[in-house]
Amino acid sequence: MRQVLPDMWETQQDDPFPGLTTHAYLWTGNTNVLFYSVAGEADFAELERRGGFTDQYLSHQDEAGPMLGRIAERFGTKLHAPAAEADAIGRHARIDVPLADRYTDDNGVEVIPTPGHTIGSVCYLVPGADGARYLFTGDTLFVGASGEWTAGYIESFSDARTLADSLRLLGTLTPDVVISSAFPSESAVHRIDPQEWPAHLEQALSGLSGVVTR
Repeated sequence: MRQVLPDMWETQQDDPFPGLTTHAYLWTGNTNVLFYSVAGEADFAELERRGGFTDQYLSHQDEAGPMLGRIAERFGTKLHAPAAEADAIGRHARIDVPLADRYTDDNGVEVIPTPGHTIGSVCYLVPGADGARYLFTGDTLFVGASGEWTAGYIESFSDARTLADSLRLLGTLTPDVVISSAFPSESAVHRIDPQEWPAHLEQALSGLSGVVTR
């Protein structure tokens, strides 16, 4: 595991598709929680050495797989995941905390439903070290291989209009660090100037404009 922020650790790399990379992230803030999902058990010993974690948060169904059950068995965690994707995720593990509304939970995690990439996609905002705010965007928003901020639109799978509305909602936030799930660039972790955040969202929206107006 690699430390990427004072209170954040990145698990080993997984390559689910050619050109895409994923990691999971252990946030040691109010309590230890895991965002996204690990690909294998290689990180388990290191996660245990860092105190394990009480809860796991998925951003959408693409992060679900057989590892969910192994994680719950090994660490005794509660799984937080979109209620709208319970059928797909439930094939691998029970959702302990189904997510449908915007709220802040007892772990200090703000749940922000952002459908569009998938029907139940969720982003998470947490208070980080030194007053920073970390935004976990899943596949809703990421930095592309060219370095441009990109919306997670997949033809015949995503809903462009709904995704655009979700990006506009994210534009009302003021994150200092943005952490995506799958990504085709050098890293999923991006420190940003909050004043430039609206421009990053506009860049992502401009990439959707042709699809939304069809």
